[in-house]
Amino acid sequence: MEFLPKEIDEYSGKHTQSETKILSDLNRETHIKVLIPRMLSGHIQGRILSMFSHMIQPKNILEIGTYTGYSAICFAEGMKPNGKLITIDINNELETMANSYFEKSGFGNQIEMKIGNAMDIIPELELDFDLVFIDADKNNYSNYFDLVIDKVNKGGFIIADNVLWSGKVTTEEVTTDTDTKALDEYNKKIHEDSRVENVLMPVRDGLMVARKL
Repeated sequence: MEFLPKEIDEYSGKHTQSETKILSDLNRETHIKVLIPRMLSGHIQGRILSMFSHMIQPKNILEIGTYTGYSAICFAEGMKPNGKLITIDINNELETMANSYFEKSGFGNQIEMKIGNAMDIIPELELDFDLVFIDADKNNYSNYFDLVIDKVNKGGFIIADNVLWSGKVTTEEVTTDTDTKALDEYNKKIHEDSRVENVLMPVRDGLMVARKL
């Protein structure tokens, strides 16, 4: 679906730094070969994620939900030279594709993809993180936050994607649809949590950005 009027979307894209060739190729291959390609972060949101990473300059990043690896590469662009990015996905069907682009991007030695249930994997991680990106099953957003908050360094960020859910969080579906309800509950949870300060950015399908105090 279109998140912005076509004219505004096109104008924004024309006045935003272009994707790298690797990201452009990954964008194209995802749209050709993968089901539901709109799950990809894409050009403008990808540049925003990269900009966040460059501003934060994280040493360690955790991503929950890899898909084809686009957002991981965007985050890796701003990571410290000795940094590490761990990305988790429950679906192994896209593992080969994602890893091939990690290698092509030049960040292959810094990005580690783990396949499995994030609820099981996160507690076993021994790293502390400067940046966490949540973009997986919506019903577990609040659970993911609870699992990572103590692993995030003071001043670190937790960013969650799709928190506007095509605007459904503002409709009656917030009481009838499980994903919509879960996202609404997540937004309220973050807004009321005294351990973080937050801003919900109406970028594409919504980014909830929380900074640990």
